[in-house]
Amino acid sequence: MSDLDEARTVFRALAERIEARLFGVREPVRLVLIGILTDSHVLIDDVPGVGKTTLVRMLASLLGLRFSRIQFTPDLMPSDITGTSVLNLKTQEFEFRPGPIFTEVLLADEINRATPKTQAALLEAMQERQVTVDGVTYPLPDPFFVLATQNPIELEGTFPLPEAQLDRFLLRVRMGYPGEDDEERILTVGRRGRGVPSVSLQDVPDLVELRRLVDEVRLEPPVRRYIVTLARATRDHPDVQVGASPRAIEHMGDASRARALLAGRDYVLPDDVKALAGPVFDHRLVLSTDARIRDRRQNEILEEIVESVAVPVEFQGA
Repeated sequence: MSDLDEARTVFRALAERIEARLFGVREPVRLVLIGILTDSHVLIDDVPGVGKTTLVRMLASLLGLRFSRIQFTPDLMPSDITGTSVLNLKTQEFEFRPGPIFTEVLLADEINRATPKTQAALLEAMQERQVTVDGVTYPLPDPFFVLATQNPIELEGTFPLPEAQLDRFLLRVRMGYPGEDDEERILTVGRRGRGVPSVSLQDVPDLVELRRLVDEVRLEPPVRRYIVTLARATRDHPDVQVGASPRAIEHMGDASRARALLAGRDYVLPDDVKALAGPVFDHRLVLSTDARIRDRRQNEILEEIVESVAVPVEFQGA
């Protein structure tokens, strides 16, 4: 079996194990896995009760990664995340006690419920993979991923994430509701099966090897130009005040390579880029005041932009 076939098999195995508990979530699983394969962070943005936390816990367990969960609340302090220095009464010296951020998969649950000061405690960790406490810098484990959740409908007592922090998330994932048949299947699961199961794969995937394969996926010049054209079109749209950043272009290249790998290809198709346009670009767009007054939505504008940009039809793929 080739490396490409193995990567596709890994995705199918992960999706099947997760869908044994969460029904109809194959695409969200693909997107979160894309974030992990590209050593990036993912924001899962959806209403309560669709399985955001369960998805993250199961995926961390299946990949054999250490997992920590932080419930973000308005009274949460930065030291509750990063850790703090405490006085050792025996040695009369201060010792650093690491916080829950020193893990491999950090679930930042309802991240928008914490104050901006506490949210900012994640910025250095997300970008530099390190934490600075009392002037001393401590490296975080490798790999390290922030998988954050937030509720988009309950705004009372929340603090919207600043654009600088949103831009550090590779993707914004929406779980969506399961199909009618999948929701009927939910009723077949007894109370004992509703918790977060302890799951594992017979062979835990080698993340280092999978990430190496992502880097080897080809991104041909026509597809590169297509990505750049899409990003620049978001900046030129009259209803958009701030469009996709250069970091967004970089993230799109990484994400499209990972998506191609999970499909068993060693080259990126324009369809990979189109499929990821919403998850990669949507949360980075800042609409103009006039657009907000007219109740326009990022996803609507992004659909217009994607439809307006010509798709390359000839390039060296396979």
